[in-house]
Amino acid sequence: MDTKKNLVVLSGSGISAESGISTFRGGNGLWDNVPVEEICTPEGWRRDPAKVLRFYNERRAQLRDAQPNEAHRIVAELEKDFNVCVVTQNVDNLHERAGSTRVLHLHGELTKVRPEDCYSDYDGWSERYVQDIGYEPVALGQKGGPRDRQLRPHIVWFGEAVPNLEKAARIVSVADILLIVGTSLQVYPAASLYHYAPEGCRIYLIDPDSKLGGQVRGVTFINDVATAGMRRFREEISGQ
Repeated sequence: MDTKKNLVVLSGSGISAESGISTFRGGNGLWDNVPVEEICTPEGWRRDPAKVLRFYNERRAQLRDAQPNEAHRIVAELEKDFNVCVVTQNVDNLHERAGSTRVLHLHGELTKVRPEDCYSDYDGWSERYVQDIGYEPVALGQKGGPRDRQLRPHIVWFGEAVPNLEKAARIVSVADILLIVGTSLQVYPAASLYHYAPEGCRIYLIDPDSKLGGQVRGVTFINDVATAGMRRFREEISGQ
């Protein structure tokens, strides 16, 4: 009989920042340098797909050289004592590379592409035509799928539905311990997931921005960057 408690980790870009992966918000974030509507919306894709592909090719090349940091590794190590499920807003694969075995990506995966028309209200997010290309660049004119359509990033853009949101809510709803780390809690609907935590669930929030501590009530706030915060969190839940 499995007596381990369910630990759900909601992670955002802050957990990967110490691996050299640029955050989207915050000081010198990606969206400070590139207008989000140009590279992270369906309209931007239709207007200039070459620009969008170039942006994500650069992110993919950056990810190839990045390594999981201590925060990722601690999350993976916690599987020894807890049933850990990571629900991440990140599109990188650093959780998996650190050893986490249950990772749900809310906003897609940077190392994957799909034909531009294979996701619709009718087929859901069809995994049948998703290709894992690793860290290789994607070119304009590179096609795939049943109708040989242009390949696009396997990313949820602003204005698109989040196919894994309901699954994520179900995961959070059975958490004994919920950890929120590396997220500004500004990107919806993902930012609302902690509301699905059941009564009695212990909630922790790791973030260096002290202002966030007042946004989520009934939580234990750890005011630190992800790596140091994860060390403190591990000590906090030791023996639970």
